[in-house]
Amino acid sequence: MPVRTRYLSLLAALLLLILFPLFGSSFYIGLLTRILILALFAMSLDLLIGYTGLVSFGHAAFFGIGGYALAICFQDAVVIHLWQALPLSLISAALAALVVGWISIRTSGIYFIMITLAFAQMFFYFFFESPRYGGDDGIFLFFKPVLMIGAEDILHLDRENNFYYFVLTSLVSSYLFLTMILRAPFGKVITAIKANEHRVLALGYPVNHYKLVSFVIAGTLAGLAGFLEGAHSGYVNPSYMSWHESGIAIAIVVLGGMGTLYGPILGAFIVVLLQDFLPSLTDHWQLLFGGIVISVALFLPHGLTSLLPQIWTLFKARKSSSVINPPESDDD
Repeated sequence: MPVRTRYLSLLAALLLLILFPLFGSSFYIGLLTRILILALFAMSLDLLIGYTGLVSFGHAAFFGIGGYALAICFQDAVVIHLWQALPLSLISAALAALVVGWISIRTSGIYFIMITLAFAQMFFYFFFESPRYGGDDGIFLFFKPVLMIGAEDILHLDRENNFYYFVLTSLVSSYLFLTMILRAPFGKVITAIKANEHRVLALGYPVNHYKLVSFVIAGTLAGLAGFLEGAHSGYVNPSYMSWHESGIAIAIVVLGGMGTLYGPILGAFIVVLLQDFLPSLTDHWQLLFGGIVISVALFLPHGLTSLLPQIWTLFKARKSSSVINPPESDDD
């Protein structure tokens, strides 16, 4: 698929998302908000898996920390100022990613997977067994953040459409940010690390430094997704940090397509819609869901986005065929 056509398709999808609240019902706006948050979370993981070659099974830890930072510091607040709450969640997730990443990047392969999983489970059980932070019941938030300048209420996220557009803006901004850094020399180095780490090391690049920066960026964006999820649902609990959440994020990246920032967005739509549709077919819908993920991994190793160039090629071939051999018309 030509680059121009891909960009036009992304712009058309963005335009549709912008216009959706004008004709969508309240239920579907809430569902789409959930999908966009999950897409942001999966896109942050794709930076590690698809571009840096680091398969993290504990990425949900930073998702949960972003939500818990909001809930712990503002659970009793009557007004949650966005300019205070959002930086706090991002900094908390970034610091956690810095500590976990600094230790984890010294391993590789299965050891990296296990050590990230171990850290995530440590965070999970800390909050699960901590009565101070709600234990397994979690923490409720009764107010959504607001953006105020002086006494002026500029943006109140309690309004559903406002929150939807804030999430959409966060997703688009994160996409553009990741696109920018991946096109920069930093992005070229981390993709080279995935392709051949030893060669990059032989060229004199501090591989571990690049891995750590990539890990912190991904963890910070996951914290942003956790902040949005906590503010959206008004509830944060330890399940945000469970290995199930990391597994869902990996499934989204695999389904959508690794190494394509728009792949996780497509994957998030597919996973959420499958989770809503499959239970209506059978009580054992997880088996169907697992079968779909396995089938995509086997027959579409580059994800569902790999179908788009094939569809485009088929479309162009049919169009060219119709031009060369126009349909015959009957003469009167």
